Amino acid sequence: MATEHDQRERGFDHTEIEPAWQDEWDEADVFRIPDDAEDPAYVLAMFPYTSGNLHMGHVRNYTITDAYARFERLRGEDVLHPMGWDSFGLPAENAAEERDTNPRDWTMDCIDSMTEQFKSMGFGYDWEREITTCDPDYYRWNQWLFKRFREEGLVERQASELNWCPSCETVLADEQVEGEDEVCWRCETPIDTREMDQWFLTITDYAEELFEALDELDGWPNNVREMQRNWIGKQEGASVAFEIPGYGEVDIFTTRLDTIYGATYFSLAPGHPVAREIADDNDEVAEYIEMAEAAEEDDLDVTSGVFTGEYAINPATGEEIPVYVADYVLTDIGTGALYAVPAHDDRDHEFATAHDIPIQQVVEPTEDAGVDPEDIDVQEAAYTEDGVLVNSGEFDGLTSEEARERFVEEFDGEARTEYNLRDWGISRQRYWGTPIPMIHCDDCGYVEVPDEDLPVELPEFVQTTGNPLDAAEEWKSVDCPDCGGPAHRETDTMDTFVDSSWYFLRFLSPDLDDAPFDTERADDWMPVDQYVGGIEHAVMHLLYARFFTKVLDDVDLLDGVREPFENLTNQGMVLGEDGNKMSKSGDNGVSPARIVEEYGADTARLFIMEAAQPEKEFAWSAEGVQSASDFLQSLYTVASEYAAGDVSTGDDGTIAEYVDREIAATAAKATEEYEDFRFNHALQAVRELVSLLRRYRDVTAVDPDTFEDGLVTATKLLAPVAPHVGEEIWEELGGEGLLAEAGWPESEAPTDYDLERRLIEDTREDVRDIVETVGIEDPDAITLGVAPAWKHTVADVARDADNVVPAVMQNENLQQYGEDAADFAKELAGRGHVEEFLAPQSEQAALERAAWLIEGEFDADVTVRSAADAPDDLAGNAEPGRPAIDIAE
Repeated sequence: MATEHDQRERGFDHTEIEPAWQDEWDEADVFRIPDDAEDPAYVLAMFPYTSGNLHMGHVRNYTITDAYARFERLRGEDVLHPMGWDSFGLPAENAAEERDTNPRDWTMDCIDSMTEQFKSMGFGYDWEREITTCDPDYYRWNQWLFKRFREEGLVERQASELNWCPSCETVLADEQVEGEDEVCWRCETPIDTREMDQWFLTITDYAEELFEALDELDGWPNNVREMQRNWIGKQEGASVAFEIPGYGEVDIFTTRLDTIYGATYFSLAPGHPVAREIADDNDEVAEYIEMAEAAEEDDLDVTSGVFTGEYAINPATGEEIPVYVADYVLTDIGTGALYAVPAHDDRDHEFATAHDIPIQQVVEPTEDAGVDPEDIDVQEAAYTEDGVLVNSGEFDGLTSEEARERFVEEFDGEARTEYNLRDWGISRQRYWGTPIPMIHCDDCGYVEVPDEDLPVELPEFVQTTGNPLDAAEEWKSVDCPDCGGPAHRETDTMDTFVDSSWYFLRFLSPDLDDAPFDTERADDWMPVDQYVGGIEHAVMHLLYARFFTKVLDDVDLLDGVREPFENLTNQGMVLGEDGNKMSKSGDNGVSPARIVEEYGADTARLFIMEAAQPEKEFAWSAEGVQSASDFLQSLYTVASEYAAGDVSTGDDGTIAEYVDREIAATAAKATEEYEDFRFNHALQAVRELVSLLRRYRDVTAVDPDTFEDGLVTATKLLAPVAPHVGEEIWEELGGEGLLAEAGWPESEAPTDYDLERRLIEDTREDVRDIVETVGIEDPDAITLGVAPAWKHTVADVARDADNVVPAVMQNENLQQYGEDAADFAKELAGRGHVEEFLAPQSEQAALERAAWLIEGEFDADVTVRSAADAPDDLAGNAEPGRPAIDIAE
């Protein structure tokens, strides 16, 4: 039978300890947060789509939030760390069709599977707050909120040309069309366009606030804020009317009204009403419009267009300029019409060159622009910068900015702000989503489903082409709530981004039956303190969630909460060992289940968190996984040997002092790094502490209080990332209760620790350099001499002086050192920067505490001498922060 010592040699068995500690946490309700908690730390990861299997991206995302939640809990915070399922969506329909089942059964099976996988990773969620968006108890509130939005005038039904995925057979929002090839974000099928009646949420009513409030989101990555700014696309400009005789005035919007004198042609989008009106009598224009609407975007270029035979009147010059229909003018950007200034716009220049249209310069560089106006040739390329006006009549010499202000009034314009943001089309022609709570009656039009009839639940799934709800005749046929006559339900379902636009609020009160969430609790617990998820959601999900939060505040469901997420982290991808994105098709994926089975969850968690900062991508490494496993086993072994009395103990004095300071410094550093989401730096500090403890054990009988404090500190600092092993070590060391509920280590760094660490590292490096340079193979003794106090005084004076040498020589305390002080002052002045150093006595004490490290490295006795005790030649060579070194063979 194996002895206890043999078991310690083998280390822990993750297959035994991990399920056992998970059961202990569940039994103790460690992760449950009471409803009466006051302003808890709200830590949230973007909830997962129910695909059925975790991949390494999931593991990274959810380890990040779990580690941070555990860290805050150890610091004594109440922590809300919930989990739910983004469970609606077309992939479930596709999967059900492939497996001859229905979306609900497939989805719920996936949830069961993923729940077990999450629990096997040791993620500490308050499972009592679990939500599932395909549950009628959840999507009932999607429908209820839709009606509140409609009451606020934020819902419209209108015909629109929309993105259509022929494979998914559904409409896509602009944000769901990806890449230059314009493909569906789900299936990567090239999209078409269709004219359809759809339900829209008028997010454009909030465009200004959504744009301006980004400046206040200091806890968000700058690139995400910039992506949202670009998507909202705020532009300050002006509208001006150009008359097209026979067709009336046509408004344009421009941000460069200063260039109006340079307008040499006028362009209409193929979908502009005037273009279509012209096409009624112009076959060439009609043919072009038909071709443009049928063509893929890549089949057309900026030079594509047709002259209409019509002319517009430039209000600045009174001249006629030709009118073109051109595909590069977009119907839904600005007004769908523009005056073109080829001299000062790249696209206009390319079009004008292709169609032999005159190019007239009206802006040239200012004197301080660093560009010679003679070097500007607008016939060759557009000059697109602001400048001063030329060829603009009486306005020559105005700056671009001055001209833009003057011309608004001069040409009967109107200052305006335009946005690229378009209203959010939420209609989807599919089954597995929230039914839109509207009923169409031939007499009454569209009528809302009464609140008491919510939720409108989905009927039984029947596989069919197109939208299954259209085929659900019995479900679809209803009486009109207003007149009682025959009517039919809306058969479109909601975009699933509606589900995720407010789910973080439902976690606060998931069982509430008379409102979507508890407003009072939301006011106390919101916003989410730390949100983590992929950069792919930077526009869609985050923008919609911000929009919902603002509306909910405006309808008094919130009280002053206008932004949902205070701090945001976008985790980087986990790459395969080949450096490419992990995927099944690439055959470079790594199964989390296999890693957990082979190495344990803590090893996977530790490797992922050590590999890089959360926002950085990194490549999976078998060596890295093995290193993480070895480290955990090593720490456990050291702790269990100490607990068993297999580590010699005693009172070693100065070494214990050094280790005590390192323990305190490590706790302080790790705390700061956890706070700043630099988990890899925190974990590196823990590794260094454990390595120090092993060296301490190997060179001397350890002070038991110091050694145990070091083990406890290392274990607590590691616990957020490797909680199962942490609990096992905590139990070995006799800790009370569960480590998950223990306190965080004291985290105040020793006084002058950074100066001390630099001194010790520099000194050890200097000893190495001397040994290597001189070729000393077997040092017998090493003496370190601390610089005399007067040199420290010279350094202090030099650090603050503009003229170092005079300042030193005028110091009464230094005058007695004459030439020596002057020479040292000149040397410091030549360096240009004088660093801060420890005082002489503190420097000596620090070196004495660290002498054992040098002794262990070189197997030589180490002596530290003050300047008074050292030989003159040794003391004379010493400087503050750089002790003199004498090595005897």
